Amino acid sequence: MRKTVLLAAVAAMALGAGPALAKKQLVIVVKGLDNPFFEAIHQGCEKWNKENASSEYACFYTGPASTSDEAGEAQIVQDMLSKADTVAMAISPSNAPLIAQTIKSANPSIPIMTVDADLAKEDAALRKTYLGTDNYLMGKKIGEYIKKAKPNGGTICTIEGNPAADNILRRAQGMRDALTGKEGLTALAGEGGWTEVSGCPVFTNDDGAKGVQAMTDILAANPKLDAFGIMGGWPLFGAPQPYRDLVGPLKDRLAKNDFVIGAADTIGDEVAIARDGLVTALVGQRPFEMGYKAPSVMIDLVEGKKVADPVFTGLDECTKDTVDTCIQK
Repeated sequence: MRKTVLLAAVAAMALGAGPALAKKQLVIVVKGLDNPFFEAIHQGCEKWNKENASSEYACFYTGPASTSDEAGEAQIVQDMLSKADTVAMAISPSNAPLIAQTIKSANPSIPIMTVDADLAKEDAALRKTYLGTDNYLMGKKIGEYIKKAKPNGGTICTIEGNPAADNILRRAQGMRDALTGKEGLTALAGEGGWTEVSGCPVFTNDDGAKGVQAMTDILAANPKLDAFGIMGGWPLFGAPQPYRDLVGPLKDRLAKNDFVIGAADTIGDEVAIARDGLVTALVGQRPFEMGYKAPSVMIDLVEGKKVADPVFTGLDECTKDTVDTCIQK
């Protein structure tokens, strides 16, 4: 009898200790699990977990299966905010207004931050800070490379991702500002010598194959097009062989700066594509660094420490001549 009571007491203690031993979850919600850019964020999150195995906190990475599933991301945000062990959240909003509305409806008591992509300026008060790329600067650098290659201007098509993704819109604005020397133009009609052709910008919902198809269609309609400004690396890292097949015949034009392609990111096959002379310049983000830093920033927010807003990660710039040294090690 005494042994039975003792065993029951031990079992009760174990059950009682279970929740206390559970880690506090620092949740990262990305736009989609099908994108290698976000997988790099995942790897940064996992490195943090490995280096902080004894911490009371754990980095938890999640998102919808597809980057185009805006509603799915919003539902995951809502679901994770309802969990008792979620103590902070970092979100990369695919559709910034939708995620802002989701946060408003949930009215969370835990700190929220954004990573990689931010909310729109009017919704910035919903999050404590933004961690990631200075997207306007990134777009501006892409524009500077294009302008350097073709200083007299020409015709251009901008390839974008989701029309409601704040980070992509900021990049496109930075590129237009750099090309024209003017600020705030939403379309180019000869300013600074640059004109955006009919049908552009093209929104591809971060789909690489759609990006290459869009480029194919634009080139067919505009065989004398002077430049592409690609605000995400989707066509290059998402569909590298179709991209090579499309751009390969234009390699000589690219080499002479008769045709120019400035693109975002330096992941997947992109640097190899630059080495082969199939893109003029890449301006890359540091997604691994975002995933690695996000848990520490969230802990500071949970503990009420002062956190800068924004917290920018750096940029890497790659051309055919710098591919061996352009990526931060």
